Amino acid sequence: MRATSPLVSERASTLREVYAGYAGYVWNTLRRLGAPDADLEDLTHDVFVQVQRHLADYNGSRPMKPWLFCFAFRVLSTHRRGKRRRREGPNEPTDSIDPAPLADERLAAEQDRRLVIAALGSIEPQRRAVFVLYALDDVPMDEIARTMSIPINTAYSRLRVAREEFRAAVTRLRRGVR
Repeated sequence: MRATSPLVSERASTLREVYAGYAGYVWNTLRRLGAPDADLEDLTHDVFVQVQRHLADYNGSRPMKPWLFCFAFRVLSTHRRGKRRRREGPNEPTDSIDPAPLADERLAAEQDRRLVIAALGSIEPQRRAVFVLYALDDVPMDEIARTMSIPINTAYSRLRVAREEFRAAVTRLRRGVR
């Protein structure tokens, strides 16, 4: 699932092409939005089930990534609401961690990744969506506003607050304060 796949044109016409070109992107988007590692495969599958239902509605003149991001965001939001209602117990499986010893560089990279994921997790989901799309996926702000159906000034405001929250969370986490 994490292997890189060849990108397809923005006008991908079949689910197979969209999946081959963007499954890694959807996986990483879900992870950056705070999906538990143990749920990533199922959530990615759920996103592409929704994509299949709406693929005929896709406007090929618009970028594919923001369109897929919206599906990922909604699927993860629905997943979180379901977990809150279910109230998981302490004996349920947690995120999987590779127990193998890591080289220094891999350890540092993993620590940085965890720091970023934890910091992203402290940002309110609507602001996090704008932050991830703009800062990590390089989507232009006008496209983010259009995709999320919000005014552009609201998008910029969410980005500004998300940046502040991200910086504060990184500082707090580096100090070991939660």
